[in-house]
Amino acid sequence: MSLARRLRDSLPLLPFLTVVVIFLIIPTATVVVGSVYTDGVFSLDRIEALFTGTALSALLDSVLLSGATALLGAVFGAVMAWLIVSSPSTSMVRRAVLSLCSVLAQFGGVALAFAFLATVGLNGVLTLWVQQVFGFNLAGSGWLYSLSGLILVYTYFQIPLMVIVFVPALEGLREQWREAAVSLGASTWAYWREVAIPLLTPAFLGSALLLFANAFAAYATAAALVSQGSPILPLLIRASLVSEVVLGQAGFAYALALEMIVVVAVVMAAYNLLVRRSSRWLS
Repeated sequence: MSLARRLRDSLPLLPFLTVVVIFLIIPTATVVVGSVYTDGVFSLDRIEALFTGTALSALLDSVLLSGATALLGAVFGAVMAWLIVSSPSTSMVRRAVLSLCSVLAQFGGVALAFAFLATVGLNGVLTLWVQQVFGFNLAGSGWLYSLSGLILVYTYFQIPLMVIVFVPALEGLREQWREAAVSLGASTWAYWREVAIPLLTPAFLGSALLLFANAFAAYATAAALVSQGSPILPLLIRASLVSEVVLGQAGFAYALALEMIVVVAVVMAAYNLLVRRSSRWLS
């Protein structure tokens, strides 16, 4: 194939490549350069600052938040996905639940934070009702505005996201595999233990990694809930960008953003490997 023909066949991809360059490659390059250059001079001071107390604490909290919500979302979402797939494909309930999950998976940011504040916040509807009826302060010492509160709120949109990404894997299990296992004398539990679960494990782990990356990069919900302190990396980046200088370096946000890019890139690379492995059997 000639070079001219290759270029002509690639023209339909030009708008997509333009978007990728403007919104992905250029910002990433800017972050990388800003992380190692200070006033035009190469320096690793900002990278070294990532291993100090404030940055390490934010990284650990971000990993804890993302890992906990990914685990909770993956387990409960997988169970819900299995219940959905077990229902008839023409069921109205199945269609309604899948549609609802599609909406809830995108329900985040300030709207989600306000919904929890209005429900279980210090003056939330459920908080006041429980206090009046049972004399118990559901809001406690303001746990909703801390890391534990973020775990609860993030899990709210992690579960429906898991349902969306894991249902195709469950639907990929062929009925012939179960029939073959039964014809060889396998029980239902033996089929799941020896056939279904090993086949679904890569897809399950890949979906969990996707949930981890989704929570790790989330910002708006945490920014609306946590008004003081910077318990996670996105909030620490915000603190640096609004001139609340971190470790005396206003450009520290570049290094933090680079750290997030590296973590998400590693997670997504592992996700792609797992998806590629599961697609061999479930395609």
